[in-house]
Amino acid sequence: MSGAVDVHAHYVTPAYRSALIAAGHSHPDGMPSIPDWSAEQALRFMDANGTRTALLSVSSPGVSLGDAAANRDLARTANEEGAALVRARPDRFGLLASVPLPDVDAAVAEAVFALDRLGADGIALETHYRGTYLGDPAFEPLMAELHRRRAVVHLHPTSPVCWQDTALGHPRPMLEFLFDSTRAVTQLVLGGVLTRHPGIRFIVPHCGATLPVVADRIAAFALASGGPPVDVLGALRRLHYDTAGFALPRALPALLDLVSPDRLLYGSDHPFTNAAVATAQTKALAATPLLGAADKRALFSGTAHRLFPRLRERAGRTGGRS
Repeated sequence: MSGAVDVHAHYVTPAYRSALIAAGHSHPDGMPSIPDWSAEQALRFMDANGTRTALLSVSSPGVSLGDAAANRDLARTANEEGAALVRARPDRFGLLASVPLPDVDAAVAEAVFALDRLGADGIALETHYRGTYLGDPAFEPLMAELHRRRAVVHLHPTSPVCWQDTALGHPRPMLEFLFDSTRAVTQLVLGGVLTRHPGIRFIVPHCGATLPVVADRIAAFALASGGPPVDVLGALRRLHYDTAGFALPRALPALLDLVSPDRLLYGSDHPFTNAAVATAQTKALAATPLLGAADKRALFSGTAHRLFPRLRERAGRTGGRS
């Protein structure tokens, strides 16, 4: 659909590729290889799929690959390179900046730098950092800062620390990513992070992972726990969800049974989802009878324009045309 905004698009610069290989991640999360990426390649994919703007982020395993100092340096390098891509093509790219968790002080400082100095459109967070999930009290200072700024935060799954025992020898994106997203969001809900920090606009990837299927179960266990009451379903309905991965034919109908169409955003997961598969999913979304014309406009661009002011302002200047 012409003029689309892709909120789940990744970039792999030569510096980041080198950092992955040096840290032993030449097959990230069990995938066959680090995918090729360049701005020119990304633009060709975008043009073929009617995407006006792609919000670039670093995928799993993120920037926390070494010690604290190395992680700070890699986060800064990745964010500065991402910002340079946006400066070169502000009409086509945006940036969701990375932070070097689990070093909370450094993560807060990098988020402030990225948002204030680099003009990042939002922040990208992995579901956990060395086994500490985002809802952990240790990360409260970062959540407080992101709430204060009403930041948009895109969640991205990564391999759980126990993946050797649970992945069954398969690449972790097949199953473990979905469970890890579900685990992270469940902790954010049950731990009260969403209640304490309602200013953060979270985007959950991959059509909510397994949340649409287990939401009622989580709500029932929360009610039976005897703790403070938690409106699990209400909290999940206030989140946003991207359609990266395999939204159709089964994931999107399940998600739409939980949330309204105005919580959906388009995502391709390119280049970690290859161009052919991502293109097929994009075409299926554009053609699906599950959404009417107005809901499709919201999915592909309207909701993103509400979340990201820079994109909304540009759409206004160009009349919403691609």
